[in-house]
Order: sequence, then C-alpha cells, then structure tokens
Amino acid sequence: MDLSSTHLHLLLNHFPTVGFIIAFGLLIFGVIVKSDHLKVASLVTMVGIALLTIPVYATGSAAELRICGDLAARGPCDDEAVSRRLIEMHEGAAFVSLYAMELAGGLAWLGLWQYRRRRQIPTWNIVLVLLASVLTLATVTRAATLGGEIRHPEIRVTVESPEEPIGRVLGTFIATTPWTWASAEAIHMVGLTLVIGIVLLVDLKMLGFLPAIPYRTVDRLLPWAILGFATNVMTGMLFFVATPYQYVGNPAFDRKLVFLLAAGLNMLLFTFDGAWTREGQPAPVYSKALAVTALALWVGVMFWGTMLPYIGQAF
Repeated sequence: MDLSSTHLHLLLNHFPTVGFIIAFGLLIFGVIVKSDHLKVASLVTMVGIALLTIPVYATGSAAELRICGDLAARGPCDDEAVSRRLIEMHEGAAFVSLYAMELAGGLAWLGLWQYRRRRQIPTWNIVLVLLASVLTLATVTRAATLGGEIRHPEIRVTVESPEEPIGRVLGTFIATTPWTWASAEAIHMVGLTLVIGIVLLVDLKMLGFLPAIPYRTVDRLLPWAILGFATNVMTGMLFFVATPYQYVGNPAFDRKLVFLLAAGLNMLLFTFDGAWTREGQPAPVYSKALAVTALALWVGVMFWGTMLPYIGQAF
C-alpha cells in the first residue's frame, strides 16, 4: 500500500475540525456539570489534536504538489479545474488555525500539569482555554471550508481574493528577508535548548543521578519544556511556509515529524505520571522508561533535523 504524504493529508484533515469540536463540547459540558473528569478528558483531547494538526498542515503542500505541480513556480495548476489561488487561501487559513490550535493545546497541557500537582484545574486556565478554543474553532472552520471547496466547485461560495493570501505573504517575507530567517533559527535553537536541557535534567533525576535536587524542583521546570516545544513548532512551521518545496518529499523531514510527534506524546504521558514526584522514593521502572524514551526521541528529532539538507538533497 502506497501511503504517501498526500494520502495522509486526505486521511487526517478532518481530525482537527471534528476532534476539536468534540473536545470543546466536552469542556463546555464539564464546566456546566462541574466534572473534573470531563474537563481532563477534554484537555487531553485538545493536546492530542494539537499534535495531530502538525502533520495535517505539513502534508498539505504534498497534496498541492500532486494537484498543481511545482510548488516554487506557483503557476496555474496542472488540473485546470483546480485553482492555485484557492489552495493558497486554504494554506493561509490553515497556517493561522495551526497557530491557534497550538496555543489552545499548550494551555490545555498547562491545565493538565496543574491538575496532576493540585488535583484541580485553576479557573483562570479554563477561561484561557475556552477563549483560545473559540479562536481555534473560528480559524479551523474557515480552513476546512476552503479546503472542501478546492475539489467541490458545486459548493464553492468563496470569491478568490486578488490579494496574496497570508501564508504566501508571510512565506515570501521570511524567504526574502535575511534577518527573519536568522532570527527564527536563533529562536528555534533556544526552544530546542529549553526542551533538551529540561528533559536531560529530569531524566538524570529520575535515574538517580541528582539525589540532592528535590523532585518538586524539576517538576516546576516542565512548563518551560512545553514552551520550548511550542517554540520549536512555531518557528519550524515558519521555515516550512517560507520554502515548502524543500521539505515535501524529503525523507529526513518526514522522520523528524514522526520523532517530534512521538516526543510530544511522551510528554503527555509523562504529565500524568505522578509516581516519579514522590520525595524520598526512587522513580518506578516505567517512569524511568518514559524518561529514557524521551531523551532518545529528542536525539532523533535533532538528528533528522540536522540531516534535512543532506538526505533530502532539497536545500
């Protein structure tokens, strides 16, 4: 079975919309009935959908390549029934919805972290998640509507704008302005340093190498690791929107995405593992396994990121 990036996009593109609507509905219902279990289920779903949205967005350019041909040329589509401009409008809306989704997912993760530590989700966190969710639903609905109209002219109501879509405006600006790319690279490295540094510190503590540091001290560092993760995703997608043709079909990029998503899932599992924070007791075996796996996954992210210019030969 040939499961290409285009197939993956078609397979996954409904999850951000439908999945987030379900998560938002669960959160509203949980607030109404005052159920922490429903709130936690909602926040977990939001984090999962936020992770899944990354490959959904990244595989969109592969679908454009299949339908329209050369991404760098930006000429008319090979299939005359499809409008390149409508695809670019969909790309721009998807880019905005990706950022909104990651914001909602990050706030949801913060709520889960607070719940593990205090057995309750702070009201301020719920309010922020609700506000971010409304923004996310608005943007993801717009992206989904434009995406559906690409291949279905019978339902098309969107008027193609003569102005450049936001995704192409931003991409051109980053690609043609030297200081923006360099700045994004620097911020990207700061985010990676935050993640790797904190993951390494937590792993060493859990494996018994830092007995003098209390568990609660390293536990407080986890939000900074999530901030680093979010920073990496945001800046990484800026590189992608600037030069998508360098990444589409690049096996190193595909493998980096797999390791990144697995690392994100590992962080989510780690959030619920409160056993490793018990002072005066060694971390259990499964907690140590999660820690070692986290480090291995981030090494994989760094390795495939470094190999992008060499294995794919697209840079």
